[in-house]
Amino acid sequence: MKTNVAQLNSFVVCINNQGYEASLEVGKIYRTIADETANLNGLIRVIDESGEDYAFAANRFYPIELPKPVEEALLSVA
Repeated sequence: MKTNVAQLNSFVVCINNQGYEASLEVGKIYRTIADETANLNGLIRVIDESGEDYAFAANRFYPIELPKPVEEALLSVA
């Protein structure tokens, strides 16, 4: 499967951390990883502050589009 750059650099904001309070922060921006299998199962794969990626229910997040300078800043610390 060919993954495009837009899929690699997409971001979401957490809107529901119920049951995962230790893992997710409401209002926090997370970078996503394209994962077709996860998407087919209603999941989204996000990267946490440790650099590890985990799959969570997609409805816990809202996709956002960031201004280019903000996106670049977030990607530079990843």
